[in-house]
Amino acid sequence: MQIVTIDRHNAAHARGIVIVIDVIRAFSVAGYAFAEEAHSLWLVRSAEEARALQQLAPDALLGGEIGGRLIPGFDFNNSPSQMAARDVRGKRLIQRTGAGTQGAVNASDGASIILLCALTNAQATAEYARQRSIKTGEVITILPTAHSAEDPTCFEDEACAQYIEALLHQDKQAQTLLETAIHQLQTAGRFDAWKQGYPDLPFADIEAVLQINRFPFAMIGTRKEWQGITYVEVHQYKLA
Repeated sequence: MQIVTIDRHNAAHARGIVIVIDVIRAFSVAGYAFAEEAHSLWLVRSAEEARALQQLAPDALLGGEIGGRLIPGFDFNNSPSQMAARDVRGKRLIQRTGAGTQGAVNASDGASIILLCALTNAQATAEYARQRSIKTGEVITILPTAHSAEDPTCFEDEACAQYIEALLHQDKQAQTLLETAIHQLQTAGRFDAWKQGYPDLPFADIEAVLQINRFPFAMIGTRKEWQGITYVEVHQYKLA
C-alpha cells in the first residue's frame, strides 16, 4: 500500500484514492449534512459557480463561506453545529469554502475517487481507502487543505493526515497521536475565535468538529463538468 501526502498547493498532482481533509470546517459540515440525510453535495471553487449550478438543480441549497463568513444570498454557512440542526433530508447542497472545496476540485483531475475527510469520519475514510487500495493497488494520496506554514495554529488538517496514515497502517498508537495533537491545538489557541460570540463561529462548533469518528461512513466524490464548471459530486457510503 503506497501512501503519499501533499499540500494544497500541489493538489493538481494528486493521484489514485485522494483523501481531502478539512477539519475546520468544510468536511465536518459535510459529515453532519449526510448524517441529516442530505442527498448529495456538489463542491465548487467559487460563489459564482455555486449560483450557476442552481440552473442545473434549482432546488439545491447553497452553503459555505468566504473569510469564514456566510456568503450573501446563501442558505447556510460553514458551521457544523448549525448544519446538525438543519432539515436537509433529501436535499442537494452546493458548497463553496476557502480550503476544502478548493482542494477537492483541484485534486479531482488525477483522482480515481475523492474521499472527503474530517475527524468526524476519519476511521471510516481510512478503512474504505485501505480496503480499496489493497484490492486495486491504487496509491493513496492524503491532502490536508489547511497549512500551518500560513498560520501556525492551523495544523488540524496535518494532524488529521497523520492520524489517517496511522489508521491506514493499523498503528496502535493512532489514538494517542491524535489526542496529543488535539491538546496542542487547544493550547495553541486554534479554537479561540469560536469563543468570541461571532454568529458565523458558534462555540458549539468546537465540540462538533472534535466528535472523533462519530460517523460510520465515507464521503465519496467524483469529478463532474457542466458548462465549463468543474465540480465534485459527493455521496455518502456507509461501511458494513
